[in-house]
Amino acid sequence: MEPHTGTLVVDISRAKAEHYECVYQCTARNKHGTAVSNNIVVQQSRSPLWSKETIKPFVIQEGVSLVLPCRPPAGLPPPIIFWMDDNFQRLPQSRRVSQSLNGDLYFSSVLREDSRNDYICYARFLYTQTIQQKQPITVTVLNRKSDYERKPTFLIPSGPSSSKMVLRGQVLEMECIAEGLPTPDISWTKVSGDLPAKRTSFLHYQKTLQIVDASESDAGDYRCTSRNPLGSVHHTIHVTVKAAPYWISGAPRNLVLAPGESSVLTCRASGTPKPSVSWSMNGVPIENSPKDLSRKVEDDTIIFTDVQTGSSAVYQCNVSNDFGYLLSNAFVNVLSEPPRVLTQANKVYQIIKNHQALMDCASFGSPIPKITWFKDSRSSTLDGDPYILHDNGTLEIHVAQAHNSGKYTCVARNILGIYENHIYLEVKEPTRILKQPEYKVVQMGRSVVFECKVKHDPSLIPTMTWLKDDGELPDDERLIVGSDSLTIIDVTESDAGVYTCIMNTTLDHDSASAELTVVEATTPAVVYDRPDPPTDLELTDHKKRSVQLTWIPGDEHNSPIQKFLIQYEDSLHHRGHWHNLTEVPGTRTTAHLKLSPYIHYTFRVLALNAVDFSRPSFPSRMVKTEPAAPDENPTGVQGFGTEHDNLVISWKPLSGLQSNGPGLHYKVMWRQKVVDSDWTAVTVANNSKFVVSGTPTFVPYELKVQAVNNHGAGPEPAIAHGYSGEDLPVAAPENVQAVLLNSTLAEVHWDPVPSKLIRGHLKGYKVYYWREHSLHKHNPHLMENQILTFSGNHTHRMLPGLHPFSRYSFNVRVYNGKGEGPPSPTLRFDTPEGVPGAPTSLVVTNPNLDSLTLEWSPPHDRNGRITGYTLKYQPVNNSNELGPVEELALPANETSVTLLNLKYSTRYKFYLNAKTVRGAGLAISQEAVTIVDEGKSANADSVASRQVDIATQGWFIGLMCAIALLILILLIICFIQRNKGGKYPVKEKEDAHTDPEFQPMKDDDCTFGEYSDNEDHKPLKGSRTPSNGTVKRDDSDDSLVDYGEGGDGQFNEDGSFIGQYSGKSAIRETAEGHESSEAPSPINAMNSLNSFV
Repeated sequence: MEPHTGTLVVDISRAKAEHYECVYQCTARNKHGTAVSNNIVVQQSRSPLWSKETIKPFVIQEGVSLVLPCRPPAGLPPPIIFWMDDNFQRLPQSRRVSQSLNGDLYFSSVLREDSRNDYICYARFLYTQTIQQKQPITVTVLNRKSDYERKPTFLIPSGPSSSKMVLRGQVLEMECIAEGLPTPDISWTKVSGDLPAKRTSFLHYQKTLQIVDASESDAGDYRCTSRNPLGSVHHTIHVTVKAAPYWISGAPRNLVLAPGESSVLTCRASGTPKPSVSWSMNGVPIENSPKDLSRKVEDDTIIFTDVQTGSSAVYQCNVSNDFGYLLSNAFVNVLSEPPRVLTQANKVYQIIKNHQALMDCASFGSPIPKITWFKDSRSSTLDGDPYILHDNGTLEIHVAQAHNSGKYTCVARNILGIYENHIYLEVKEPTRILKQPEYKVVQMGRSVVFECKVKHDPSLIPTMTWLKDDGELPDDERLIVGSDSLTIIDVTESDAGVYTCIMNTTLDHDSASAELTVVEATTPAVVYDRPDPPTDLELTDHKKRSVQLTWIPGDEHNSPIQKFLIQYEDSLHHRGHWHNLTEVPGTRTTAHLKLSPYIHYTFRVLALNAVDFSRPSFPSRMVKTEPAAPDENPTGVQGFGTEHDNLVISWKPLSGLQSNGPGLHYKVMWRQKVVDSDWTAVTVANNSKFVVSGTPTFVPYELKVQAVNNHGAGPEPAIAHGYSGEDLPVAAPENVQAVLLNSTLAEVHWDPVPSKLIRGHLKGYKVYYWREHSLHKHNPHLMENQILTFSGNHTHRMLPGLHPFSRYSFNVRVYNGKGEGPPSPTLRFDTPEGVPGAPTSLVVTNPNLDSLTLEWSPPHDRNGRITGYTLKYQPVNNSNELGPVEELALPANETSVTLLNLKYSTRYKFYLNAKTVRGAGLAISQEAVTIVDEGKSANADSVASRQVDIATQGWFIGLMCAIALLILILLIICFIQRNKGGKYPVKEKEDAHTDPEFQPMKDDDCTFGEYSDNEDHKPLKGSRTPSNGTVKRDDSDDSLVDYGEGGDGQFNEDGSFIGQYSGKSAIRETAEGHESSEAPSPINAMNSLNSFV
């Protein structure tokens, strides 16, 4: 174990890695609880040898199909398969020839050129960094005797249909390989829907369909179709998607609770099949943990009620199914802590005016502190406009203004105390560029000045930066940066570009840009500027609702006018305010303007070119339009009641521009939504609602609101609908009954209340229920009033969380927007028996050498008639390992038992639970130690006192010295004999190899060592087991690690050869005998294999 960490380091250099193959789990403990990690599975990577086999040559007619088997050894993890020839070149693949997912090589039809004797299958094992090969396969293709064209048939999969299972989140791969002549094409469809386009890929010449990140929506039937000119064939693959458990709303979160508080710990996950949920506390299954009356486990939820100090623990939630599991730790901390504010005291927030201000008040305490904010004099809390108080204590001002500056006080309080913190808000003026740099055209050799005048908050320090073409200014002394300008002297052609001035403060910035165009000095300077304002505005063809406006454009200043903007002023309603009316292209000098009634129009025109808008033209003469009746009616008409006998009709009023004349008012009309009823109408002015009194309760109405002025009424208004006010319902649900589903769950049924008796919009039903008492004679009467509210028009709902073996009363009420109706007649039902709670107490008394007595109290929650108790106990050794379990069945009327024949001086753990007819309940546990046998202990002490320490005796010391001297003499003799032997002859060196199959590559010339063909399992020439970071094996692996990853650079990461190798011809001839199972010698194989893997 590494010091000060939880990291376990295993040194496998001195032992075989297999010794450490196992499942590990980390446990962390302190005084607050115990947390556990997920299981960590350690397995050694393996690359087993290819089995020895004799492969007969394939002799086959041209045009027929062929499958070359690979069948690599099963490694851990599985190897990567590829096919190459004896020159280490990857075999070409196509629509006709392809490798399947299991590594076999498929030929839809063979050709004469497929004849060769070096089809070699290779298996690359990544973790052991080795490559192994199968013996070469020879294929001989004979001339075709006749035309053998045929329609497709599937080589794999077989039959008309098959099935496949994939896990959620994994890669779904399906393949169809067909034979036929001509070579068939493969296509894929999903029978029960569309293929997911973004997650779907077609590999291996359409023969493999791959869908990444599989989900439940990918389940269904997939059809692959093989087609050539002679016909087609189909195969259906039925895909099922299973899922290891996954979180629905995240893993359980830590809880901090104060004594007396309640909360829930939720472990919500899903999976296919549905996973099971189990809970542990401090690493111990929760059913074996000490009983806690404040804790109740309900499937994936633990409910904490009225927690007390000392209940802190770490809870583990384990969600598992056949395909995996989830494990999460959650710390439930029961803590009493006065409030503290964690935000820095006297912190200063600086905000730009009209920006959002967020002032933090991070706090900690238990119970969770309530946060309140005050400003300056603390006259009132800040909880309304413009202030927004967030749940985390942060105070927000959405649009900060200067008057919001000042001292703010954040107060955190709970039942244990109060804590204050002061912060300060400073609202600064924004940084603005008042005079922007303008577009310039300058001749070479002259000077140019870009001005950039800025206004900023005086308390902020500004920094001006100039950029050229969005980059830094050239390091040139001709460019002079002033406080509010940029001057370029002796302008050159390279100075042309876009110049940007940026004014930065610590809080904000502003920027503006202008272009510099440099022209030849010999030509007159072209000056670009914004256009002059249009002149001579003239109004003609004045009609009731339109007028013609013409004007003369001003000077363009070498930049064509792009468009004209026409604005108007209404001196009757908004004198001094100019509004945009319309735009026309820059090539036009006239516009046909539509007018509204009852407006005093004055027009002006602005021209726009590439530089900017011109100044406005002089205003035109005034045009007055005559008043008229409104063209439109109010929108947003609705009706509702605020009392049981009224109807409020509201609408969105018209604007002054929409009124079309003086004396704007509204004609409000309503009638009940019944046949042949008459409209009632009133006139309303200067208001946007009208209240109709004395209406029947909750009656539908038809509504109309029409705009009227002194010149007439608007168009016929559309009919809107509304209801008069609601009143309390006058009837209760009928035929109420309860159906018991189990000891803790009932279903309540009722008939719906007729709508006319609800007297309002139906909101739902409420079930009032309470537990009167337990059916057990020892339990007192209880009154636990509870209400379940069900929105909508329901006729049955569940009552969860009932107490077993109890009598309940309940009634049902309907409610609308006004409130609840009368209750239904109160009914009662009795819940059946359930499993009992844990016994209230378990105490160990009268401990003796081999016996002790257990006394207990019956469960507080009996949940039925107690039929007996079950006592289990087992010894616990010093390393907390549990011994065999003994079990006793005890009658219901007993509250104590004496256990005999126990082991002396032994710690025992006891578990006691009660039983009803429904089964056993939770267990209460206790530990105790039997008394030490004092007689035996004293006798052992007396024997030890009579013993003599032989290490202090003279004869013993002399004997040890003689043995040590003899060992030293023997070591000296062995050393002398070894030196006389000299160097080992070469033959002895060769014989000294413990593994005759191990033939290392020579490091000096990169050639292969000699090869022996004496055993069935023969390594490839030059194979070796790597020494860096991999585990040595007792037997020699058939490998190509020298060419693979982690070797001496002989293999690229993708598995390709990059070295050049040479070998003796005699060695090669010997090694290529008929029985050889090795790869051909890789002579001159530089840069081959670049494409495999």
